[in-house]
Amino acid sequence: MDRPVIHDVFVIGGGINGCGIARDAVGRGYSVYLVEMDDLASGTSSGSTKLIHGGLRYLEHYEFRLVRESLMEREVLWKNAPHIIWPMRFVLPHAVGLRPAWLLRLGLFLYDHIGGRRLLPATRSLDMRSDPAGKPLKPLFTRAFEYSDCWVNDARMVVLNARDAADRGAVIRTRTRVVGARREDAHWTIDLEDLRTHAVEQVKARLLVNASGPWIDHVLAGALGQNNVHNVRLVQGSHIVVSKKFDDPRAYFFQNRDGRIIFAIPYEDDFTLIGTTDRDFGGDPHEVHISDAETDYLCNAASEYFSAPVRRADIVWTYSAVRPLYDDGASKAQEATRDYVLKVDGGEGRAPIINVFGGKITTYRRLAEAMLEKIEGFLGRKGAPWTADAALPGGDFPAGSFADQVRQLAAAYPFLEAAHARRLVRLYGTRAKTVLGEARSAADLGRNFGADLYEAELRYLMNHEWAETADDVLWRRTKRGLRLSRDEAAALDRFMRGGAGSRNAAAE
Repeated sequence: MDRPVIHDVFVIGGGINGCGIARDAVGRGYSVYLVEMDDLASGTSSGSTKLIHGGLRYLEHYEFRLVRESLMEREVLWKNAPHIIWPMRFVLPHAVGLRPAWLLRLGLFLYDHIGGRRLLPATRSLDMRSDPAGKPLKPLFTRAFEYSDCWVNDARMVVLNARDAADRGAVIRTRTRVVGARREDAHWTIDLEDLRTHAVEQVKARLLVNASGPWIDHVLAGALGQNNVHNVRLVQGSHIVVSKKFDDPRAYFFQNRDGRIIFAIPYEDDFTLIGTTDRDFGGDPHEVHISDAETDYLCNAASEYFSAPVRRADIVWTYSAVRPLYDDGASKAQEATRDYVLKVDGGEGRAPIINVFGGKITTYRRLAEAMLEKIEGFLGRKGAPWTADAALPGGDFPAGSFADQVRQLAAAYPFLEAAHARRLVRLYGTRAKTVLGEARSAADLGRNFGADLYEAELRYLMNHEWAETADDVLWRRTKRGLRLSRDEAAALDRFMRGGAGSRNAAAE
């Protein structure tokens, strides 16, 4: 009788932390098995403000280590994923009666100098009476500061980490839930339920990583049977997407009179993203959605700055997510730490579990490295840190040469519209040619589901990126949901549910 396979590392959670840990671990030579109960990036990791940033406002809470680590990661991540990450300039208007100009200058001086900035341009002052950034704002804002951070397609960052992990040998399972886990003979036996078929199976592993985000306490109390579990503070962040408010490529950082801040960011060419809110959340993270109060808050806060107010009628989409912040006892949700905490349970003959609390998308790679240091302590070292210089799938081209990649794709596939070629490179980078294959005309791409989303791209997403439902494709992989009509989205859903969306072994 064959002995059961015992994996080195079993990861619960297919968000940015879980997929980043799985990628780093398998790249060092560990055998890795990851499960996600829904779609990859279906929770917190697709509900961010889409920024790779140091967190300027964290300086007010003296989180200098977190800010420095985050600032250092901006150019590392941009270099490794220049298709889904790119520099963005932010305009911070000075508002009389709020944070004084000297404090803003001091914070931005630290921002420029504590994070090893090499490629991103430095802060500068703006005269809003003459600078184009002042055009969409009320005339009372005459002075501003402009600084650098980066934009990221957050859901694609997660999927590309999972794709690279799978390419290196990791098992990636979506729509699979951990229903039980127990220690047996210095290893874990994990009971899994396939949520499509409800079939139950067992997997064994030497070490368990709990990176289940807002559900981390649920996993500890349910699957692991722990009592009186309370480690995270759930904080809801909501965003609105409105019709385009300005043509400038720069984003805005707005201060509010309650001490909070929001961003207004160019989004998907024709829209503006406004967010985020910060409020404690006590419900089921599966059921999170923007409240009327949050909608009004974002509309009113943005309207304090824009000369044309933001109204509910302008909203074309909203999204909300629950951030699992480590509960440090802060009195206000916006003051709770955004840093990550890794806690170990086990060792000395007891199979270890390492729990991931908190974190932010900007520092996911460093979190993974910190996790691997702990894993090495239990399983022995198999390889050195490697992800700082390793491109994510499709990102193997120089940062700053995105336009060249678009030109090359358009030359190889001359039938593509310019916007279509640009969109494909933004999502898939050098792998856009794999998406298009041997096509010599638009007809070769198969059915057009609307907004240049063709069957060839859809099948690539199903076969290589674990997409199984219309929501996976429209709101996480492509954001084409902003452009497809309700009928077009329903047709896509019917196509995928007709058998084309079944799990593909190539994706695992």
